[in-house]
Amino acid sequence: MPSADGRKHATLFLHFPCFDGVVSAVLASSFLEKVHGWAVDALEPVSYDIKDQWLDRVLPAPSAVVDFLYHPQAEFWADHHSTSFLTTEAKADFERRRSSWLLYDGKRGSCASLLWSHVREHLPRKSNFEEMVRWAEKIDSASYDSVEEAIASRHPALVLTRSLAVEPDQAYLEFLVFGLRQHSLEEIAESNEVRRRFDEAESDSALGLKYIAKNIHLVGGVALFDVENNGAFLNRYAPYYFYPKALYSIGIVRFENSTKITAMRNPWLNFESVNLGDFMKGFGGGGHQRVGSVIVPNDQTDKISQVVSDLLRFTSETNLKVMA
Repeated sequence: MPSADGRKHATLFLHFPCFDGVVSAVLASSFLEKVHGWAVDALEPVSYDIKDQWLDRVLPAPSAVVDFLYHPQAEFWADHHSTSFLTTEAKADFERRRSSWLLYDGKRGSCASLLWSHVREHLPRKSNFEEMVRWAEKIDSASYDSVEEAIASRHPALVLTRSLAVEPDQAYLEFLVFGLRQHSLEEIAESNEVRRRFDEAESDSALGLKYIAKNIHLVGGVALFDVENNGAFLNRYAPYYFYPKALYSIGIVRFENSTKITAMRNPWLNFESVNLGDFMKGFGGGGHQRVGSVIVPNDQTDKISQVVSDLLRFTSETNLKVMA
């Protein structure tokens, strides 16, 4: 609905808690407000646990969606996941509606880099935007220089990323998106809101490393751990801290009502990965070529062993090629 000054009050849906989702929301909201006169005053966090209900959801008009699944009612949409289209009908709708407001590239390392290539000429040349995009690409595509950088670096982007593990509520989402539109990563990372969460995350991360160390083992070329969620922060790169030569990792984390299984390719070894996102899509999950995950409800626990055994068979093709 237009406001008194003629601007459209809009809702922006973004993948959260996720650094790429936050940066994508910063870019998209800035673009839509400054170039198209929208007033993006409602932010809606979304994650893959709602994927089965996503296409049935009625979006308020107008709506934008970034770093998340395609929805036919989104006036503006941008994503880079290979599993963005939940149905063939959704993919056909995207093809029919193709426009400069519907952005998709499954080969991009991040949604932020995809957005930046389309909107940067319309936005002020702010160095803080460019730095955010560079780090969103590095973080989402797992292009870290080393496992130590991924786990222990104090760069503002990584401080903010690790802070997302602690109380990523609606207020924090709004603080980050609206704050990063006006301030640099350094300024936001130094705020009390971020530092409190980061300090707690660092303490939890140290506990998480110890917890994984007790529960991880190597199966073929795969580092596998299976743990109960005990509140510790489990860094997805931790398996390569213990097994730097593992080709893949599989993490099984058991929560009160569900179990999350995440598979990842070792980003520090040079080999052609199987498509983990497509694999997880077959079980109701999703992701990228190099990272995939699925959430298994507690009433489907037999699915856990099936996913893991199929994953080990799937990744063994790579193991054989690398060893050959």
